[in-house]
Amino acid sequence: MLKNKFGILCFSIIVGIIISFLINLNVGYAKLNFSDFLNSERENFEIAGFRINRALAMILAGIAIPTSGFLLQEYFKNPLAGPDVLGITSVSSLFVAFYIFFSQDILIPDFIQNSFITLSSILGSVVLMMILLLFSNRFRDRSFIIIFGFLISALAGAVVSFLQFYVESQSLKNYILWTFGANNQANFSQISILTILIIIGLFFTFKSIKPLIGNSLGSAYAQSFGISQSKLKISIIVASSVLSASVTAFLGPILFIGVVVPHFCRMLWNPAQLWHQWILNIILGIFIMQIFSIISEMSQFPINIITTFFGIPVILLMLVKKK
Repeated sequence: MLKNKFGILCFSIIVGIIISFLINLNVGYAKLNFSDFLNSERENFEIAGFRINRALAMILAGIAIPTSGFLLQEYFKNPLAGPDVLGITSVSSLFVAFYIFFSQDILIPDFIQNSFITLSSILGSVVLMMILLLFSNRFRDRSFIIIFGFLISALAGAVVSFLQFYVESQSLKNYILWTFGANNQANFSQISILTILIIIGLFFTFKSIKPLIGNSLGSAYAQSFGISQSKLKISIIVASSVLSASVTAFLGPILFIGVVVPHFCRMLWNPAQLWHQWILNIILGIFIMQIFSIISEMSQFPINIITTFFGIPVILLMLVKKK
């Protein structure tokens, strides 16, 4: 009976994904026909390609960011943990800012530059995750981790502001455009690289779910079943860092989705069933990102602004409800 209910829930969301995906392909200034997506000789074929890339990018973001937030929330046992709240996105952005600002006088081919931006973002994410895990052992109250993450975010923002004060206008413009989280700035080659990185992150996520289930029953129970806490830490670090940082590198910082989507999933289904929760996070994340992409195109607001307007009230409601 429960399996049937879960199947119906997933099927309903998948139908919403298909509908929103098709709508996303048809939103924009130019009105496209079905043949524009298939015939390379059509004058709107290039526009159709941009829209396909936009919709695919939102699928990847919808998979990666909620999965990263889901892992962090389950590991830290805190519903407010997420790649942005814990400062992972901010530090990833800081490392990308270092690269963009200090490589402004160096002529670098586009495909190499994209790789360096990705590596900078992932490096920043890994560095902060290592720091968080180091301090998490010293904080008895896990809410201190959230406070620590906010402080790190503020510090990263201050450093970026300091860099913006001194860099040339073109580098500043490039960085500001990148931080908007534009949902149509990734080309097909970038999406291909992003897909590979997300598959790597999902592999480590798959390896983490079973140990997380054992860990949720207590560390003593987990150790009795041979679950290594150190290996689980490393797996969580790699998975959450690669997933959140790769999306940040190619699409800019997309905020609060990693906190809000896991919260909605726990409302829709039993929080203790982590395999079901992971599946729900993926499909609900894709659906929400498609909706936000449509709103972004219709309103011409950057997707980062839309996710912020959506995420902050939800998080405030979570805090009030918890209080």
